[in-house]
Amino acid sequence: MSSSSFPTVGRAVVVSSYGGAEELRLAEVPVPSPGPGQVLLRVRAAGVNPVDWKIRAGLLKEFLPVDLPYTPGGEAAGEVVAVGEGVSAWAAGDEVLGPVAGGYAEYALADAAQLSAKPAGLSWEAASGLYTSAETANRVLDLLKVGAGETLLVHGAAGGVGGLVVQFAVASGARVVGTAGAANHDYLRELGAVPVSYGEGVFDRVREVAPQGVDAVLDAAGGALAGSVGLLGGPERIVGIVSVPEAVETGTRFTGGGEGESHGVQAVARALALHAAGTLALPVRAVLPLADAAGAHRLSEEGHGRGKIVLVP
Repeated sequence: MSSSSFPTVGRAVVVSSYGGAEELRLAEVPVPSPGPGQVLLRVRAAGVNPVDWKIRAGLLKEFLPVDLPYTPGGEAAGEVVAVGEGVSAWAAGDEVLGPVAGGYAEYALADAAQLSAKPAGLSWEAASGLYTSAETANRVLDLLKVGAGETLLVHGAAGGVGGLVVQFAVASGARVVGTAGAANHDYLRELGAVPVSYGEGVFDRVREVAPQGVDAVLDAAGGALAGSVGLLGGPERIVGIVSVPEAVETGTRFTGGGEGESHGVQAVARALALHAAGTLALPVRAVLPLADAAGAHRLSEEGHGRGKIVLVP
């Protein structure tokens, strides 16, 4: 293992039992050493995702069990401080982003093969939340097979995933209609989407702006699958990423990752190509200190925000 100097003890958020946001507590923990194929990162920023609070609350025990106590956080951006056996792609000092184990911490382990280089012009905060949103957006579009000239409806288009779905789809030549609150309509127009207010009557409003019809739907907000089936006349090209029971009830497709449908590094490359072209928008909803992980989770549980929530050590 090669390394630069780093402490043997660092701070991390620890969850000792399933429950509310108050279960997130900052503690001193041993800094892990990278094994074969791994790198150790000094975390500069960690992305917060809805799945994080759902795991903490015990809502996903059957699907994503964890060994208690554990440190949440599945994605981060940071500097490589040590590399494990067999790692040649990265060296100490490299700035990277991607999936990690226990990202709510000062130091976290990552699979070297899943990391991407962080461009110098991309902030730590924006970079930390890119992987999950890009991977999910890419996977959803692969499932929906949205082509140039087709119309895609995105519920929750101003969120982290929704915003990247809009940008990927627009870049591929699709027409996008996005639902969001009025405060985010100008933002959606900037991304190239036609904004529609969510809430009662949303599908009538969609029909007004897309009289030719809609070809595919992503529900990134929840609660819109049944209405979307009515809009399309069937469930075949509708994907949800929020509620498994809702997808089962409506006969639509749910995707939560892990199906092998999309490669994360390729998805990040797709986003970074837009960044290189100067068109990538990665709004950050809030930046909170590691000590306020509970506040970050409560904010995530509220939903309806623009962009990602980020924790910084």
